[in-house]
Order: sequence, then structure tokens, then C-alpha cells
Amino acid sequence: MKITDVRAVALSVPMRPMRPASTWVGWSGKQVIVRVLTDEGLEGIGETFAYGSPPAVAAVVEDSLKPLLVGQDAGRVEYLANLMQRSGMNYARGGLGMYAIGGVEMALWDLLGKTRGMPLYELLGGLVRPRLRAYASMMRYDAPADVAAACERLVARGFTLLKLHQTDLESVRAAREAVGPEIGLMLDANCPWTPGEAIEIARALEPYNLRWLEEPVWPPEDHDGLARVRRESPIPIAAGENESNLFGFRGLIAAGAVDVLQPDIPKAGGIGETRKIIALATAANLPVALHSWFFGPALGATVHVAAAIGGAMPVEVAEGELEAPTFGPAIVVRDGWVEPPTGPGLGIDVDEETLRRYPYTADSARPFLLR
Repeated sequence: MKITDVRAVALSVPMRPMRPASTWVGWSGKQVIVRVLTDEGLEGIGETFAYGSPPAVAAVVEDSLKPLLVGQDAGRVEYLANLMQRSGMNYARGGLGMYAIGGVEMALWDLLGKTRGMPLYELLGGLVRPRLRAYASMMRYDAPADVAAACERLVARGFTLLKLHQTDLESVRAAREAVGPEIGLMLDANCPWTPGEAIEIARALEPYNLRWLEEPVWPPEDHDGLARVRRESPIPIAAGENESNLFGFRGLIAAGAVDVLQPDIPKAGGIGETRKIIALATAANLPVALHSWFFGPALGATVHVAAAIGGAMPVEVAEGELEAPTFGPAIVVRDGWVEPPTGPGLGIDVDEETLRRYPYTADSARPFLLR
């Protein structure tokens, strides 16, 4: 089965209104869907991280990766992943180039599953966890009262684990007071502080019993600084969403910088690369909690991979809903739990009407700024 075309569709799908409101709603629906077509009529679907510049990621897919792939045997997933990585030596060892590779590689796995008539988790060795606990990964809010209200709403939906994206102590205090001691809380700060500041804040956060403190140090490449925080923090440290490829994660682990490793499948380079990273983490006796701020096929890939690995770490599910979903009801979170789709490949079909209705527009959201 030969590859005949590779396409990337940059989207701007609005989020449904939320109460309380969050400034993150404006850019959360920006994504890139990847499609790999073949001469036998089968098509693989992928999704990749693109916040900040979806057209740039789409351009890498169609201008740089497509010429490498057209005419190739679609079933040689590992070979093609290596081909893409080697061809992108000067521009795709991380960042937008690696995101493009990760999205295409995901589509190739989806295609392989469809060819074999098997769900992705079967290709990865079969189910270890048929049912996975999910945590609600929350938007960022402007006021502690909004944080508390959002936490109460999510607990009412059945979530027993919540991840905040705040950078102030007052919001964490408000969240803990709103949900009580039994609900698990994590905090993702999105890399705002120096190591010294992060240590001071981690100590101040100790009374709120956080499961982990995620990405407290700027820049995320400062593995030694993050390791210093880990040594002095009373809270476990999580990181990894901003690393790409096996060797980036080797450095993070070698520095002793994390208690919880968080590869993001498309950003890390794809499903195969993530499997290697998981093996590396297993050898270091580190738990893996896959990062996943996605609303489409990449969420499906995350659930499949998580279901096929051991351990008890929960799956990340982004708060909120798109106005028009990019796929059907294959993934449904009920009472804080989720199951992998059982159809071939990712078990997900994209909604063609959504792809037509919501092409990317540069003015459809505020700039992508976390701080």
C-alpha cells in the first residue's frame, strides 16, 4: 500500500462558552489535523500541537514531509519516522518541525491499525488498563473565585482529580477549600519562575497537598535548575511536555529533574518515539503521565498508549468543549473515567463538516501567551 498524498488542515474551532470565563478559550481550538492517503483508499488520521502557529506546522507537513513520503510503503512506520527525523536534522529536532513529524507519524499508526483491522492498543501489545482514570486539565482563570467555581463544576461532573494552571497561591488555596481534602489537585505553572522562586513557591504550596508541581522553571531546557527545585521541593515535580525526542528526555532523566515524566505524543515525535521514552522512564523507575491538551485524534492516541502501558497514572483531559468536535463520540469521559476506542487504528473518524467550516484564521484568537 503506497502513500499517495499527505495533507495538513489548520483549524480554528471556537470553544463553547464557559462559566466562569477563561482567556485560554480563544486559542484552545487551534489545531492541525494530518491526513495520509493511500492508493488502496485507506486514510490515516493524526493531530498535532500547533498553538502559536498552526499554518507553520501545516507548511512543514506539506512542504517538507510530504515529498519524502509520497510513493513510500505506508506500513513501514518506524522506517518512515526515522526518515522524517533524519531529513529534519537541521530544523526538526524539536519545536514546530518535530510537531509536524509527530502528527504524520500518528496518522501512519492509525493507517497501520486500519490495514490490520486492529485498534492501536492491540498494535502496542494489548490492553493493560481497559479503563483509565482521567483528570480534568483546567483552563487558567483570572480570579481565585473563578478557580473555585470551575473546580466545583468539574467535581460535580465526576472528576476526582483536577489540574490547575494558575501561578498564585490564592488560587490554589481557593481550589483546595472548594473541593476539600479528598479531591486530588495538581498544579501546572507553565514555566514562569527561576529555580529560586520555584523553590520558595513550592514550600508555600505544601499545605495544599498537591500531587505534583508541573513545569515550575523557566526556561524548560534548564534541567539542572529543575533538578535543584526537585531536590528542595516538598512537592513532586513533573515535566516533559516541552521536550522532544528520546535524547531530550534522556537529558531530563539524567539530570534527576523529575518525579513524573510527561511526554506529549505529537510534540515528542510520535507514538513510536513516545514508546521509547516510556521504556527509558521505566528503566529509571519513573512514572509516566502523558501530556495531552487536545480535543481530537491526539487525545485518542494518548488514551490508546496509556491503556497499553502499566502503572496507574491518570490521563489528561482538557477542560471545555469545542463548538464543533473534530471527531465523533469515540472518546467519552464518564464520572472521571475513560476507555480507549475499539475501532481499527485510533478508532476515530474526523468530521468533514468541521474541517470545512472552521479553517484557520489568524484573527480568531488572542495571541498565545501563558503569562
